[in-house]
Amino acid sequence: MSSLIRAATLKNYFEVAQQLDLNPQPLLHAVGLSRTMLADPERRIPAAAAVRLLEESAYSSGCDTFGLRMAESRQLSDFGVVSLLLIHQPTLRDALMTTMKYRHLLNELLAIHVEDRGRTVVIREEFVADTGASSRQAIELALGALYRLCGFLLGPHWKPHSVNFTHGAPGNLQVHRRVFRCPSEFDREFNGIVCDAGDLNFPNPSADPVMARYVNRLVEALPAPTRSSITTDVRKDLYILMPMGQATIEQVASGRGMNVRTLQRRLEEAGETFSEALNSVRTDLALRYMENRQYSLQAVGRLLGFSSPSSFSRWFSGEFGKAPRAWRKDLRPPG
Repeated sequence: MSSLIRAATLKNYFEVAQQLDLNPQPLLHAVGLSRTMLADPERRIPAAAAVRLLEESAYSSGCDTFGLRMAESRQLSDFGVVSLLLIHQPTLRDALMTTMKYRHLLNELLAIHVEDRGRTVVIREEFVADTGASSRQAIELALGALYRLCGFLLGPHWKPHSVNFTHGAPGNLQVHRRVFRCPSEFDREFNGIVCDAGDLNFPNPSADPVMARYVNRLVEALPAPTRSSITTDVRKDLYILMPMGQATIEQVASGRGMNVRTLQRRLEEAGETFSEALNSVRTDLALRYMENRQYSLQAVGRLLGFSSPSSFSRWFSGEFGKAPRAWRKDLRPPG
């Protein structure tokens, strides 16, 4: 069964299409969506269809910032009822933890991880589609929405160090400069935002702990949509952890509040092993990094968790039928 996301994920789609003189009807029909389906923000739609719609719309309009343009006018209320809880969290860190806790009410395919690095913090974010294919538009939409969420809670003074993308830069940076009040870095090892550690702990003057408790009871009482499978959850964790060199079963189990045996049992019940999930994510990320020629083969191997170029080459040859250098040589030139 394919994953479902809130139709609110595609809010502002029609406005952006109109700005770009794009007729959305044929594109919607091609992916199995309609205006009616997108009219209710709480309606669940196939995630794969949403991702494909974004990519096809960017291609048809000739606009490689289609997803980011959609994020540009996002409001806190677009997070649905969870927004009532977010606005009363004491700090941005608490708000991010709340977003992660209730992502089943927002977008189950989003993976968020807060990495503390002393004086700075990296807020990593991935959009993990069922297809495994990387989606430039989905990532930029997600990071744009995350950036705006942080801005709503911290106010106009917030200015992170950078917003980072694993894909290459667009032909024109005008939209990125307009949306992000900080440098946009491309061809990086992760998708996410780098900011001061103090930003995450800055007191939220709008927070009301009594109201937060009240809204929390309200949110907890909501009927939950069908939750993602344990295999999807593990894949999301691995997308974040692998480039960090932490893609181990111990790390995933710990992050999910369970022991290794419990995680293994739940994966077995779902018909998968941890090794299979690990190899699936590694294959997805290998394509992402290999298709971007800005990553050296040595860097690709390191990001995929291999300790030596030779072990990476053996694995890659087994999965793709060619050595990494030969595979990249045969890759169609960009454009």
